[in-house]
Amino acid sequence: MKPNSLLLAASVTLLFLGTPLIAEEPTEILGGILPAELHDASGKPVDASTLKGKTVALYFSAHWCPPCRAFTPSLVKFRDANADKDFEIVFVSLDNSAGEKKTYIKEMEMKWLTVPGAQSKEARELAERFEIRGIPSLIVLAPDGTVVTTNGREDVMISPDTALEKWKAKDRS
Repeated sequence: MKPNSLLLAASVTLLFLGTPLIAEEPTEILGGILPAELHDASGKPVDASTLKGKTVALYFSAHWCPPCRAFTPSLVKFRDANADKDFEIVFVSLDNSAGEKKTYIKEMEMKWLTVPGAQSKEARELAERFEIRGIPSLIVLAPDGTVVTTNGREDVMISPDTALEKWKAKDRS
């Protein structure tokens, strides 16, 4: 086959396979920090694009952690009070098993999204990326993925009525 014939044959093959010859640009949510698929509290897949334009707090926590279990009810209350203000929490589970994670979500009545799995590759990568050294930890991100604060837990504990307003005022996006 001549070189032009090979190119034509490859193009036709790609066309029949349904693979586009020109790739579309992916839409990145939060600067591509999170996986494209998250889960809701019941474990059903949710597209991360639901977070577009929102301030997002990554909550690193685990059921086995007493300080986490002490802080989580305050965070649940905070999130529920601010859910209609372009704000969401994404739970990054550092639990030892999926069962432990599921129990924790149910016991604490967490209604937010979660990174799939417990101690998953994605969870470990996020913990490494944000240099998580202890839990619970709440990292707040602007809609473009820039870090607003690494001390979200402290803000929620000290001033839950003004924490979100403070974070949005610091948003550089």
